[in-house]
Amino acid sequence: MRLDKFLKVSRLIKRRTVAADACDGSRVSVNGKEQKPSYQVKIGDIIEIRFGEKKIKVEILSLTVQGGKEASAALYREIV
Repeated sequence: MRLDKFLKVSRLIKRRTVAADACDGSRVSVNGKEQKPSYQVKIGDIIEIRFGEKKIKVEILSLTVQGGKEASAALYREIV
């Protein structure tokens, strides 16, 4: 699954265009490396998103596209 699509489906970022802009703006890294929106994520990848001063770090647990708001929370776990 593409990185920008995962960010949207998981609801870490609300819209896919915003997710793509965040990737292009060097605010998203996967496994410690900045990646483009087209990067193919896989289970076990660690994604870090920077929102100004705030950082969110998550591990991908699933790549399922089906489901709603409840299912989106099961796609990742937050790392402290």
